[in-house]
Amino acid sequence: MNMNMAQLMAMLSKMDKKDLEQGLNKMNQMLKNNDVNSIINQIKKDK
Repeated sequence: MNMNMAQLMAMLSKMDKKDLEQGLNKMNQMLKNNDVNSIINQIKKDK
């Protein structure tokens, strides 16, 4: 999964505020609790 910043920003701009906040909260939790590899695996599973 190779995503550049432009693609990421475009994706984020399409989400509504509530979804965006939930996604950011989820990401913060993952960053606090996991190492990089398990975060990547979680993201791949969610697709």
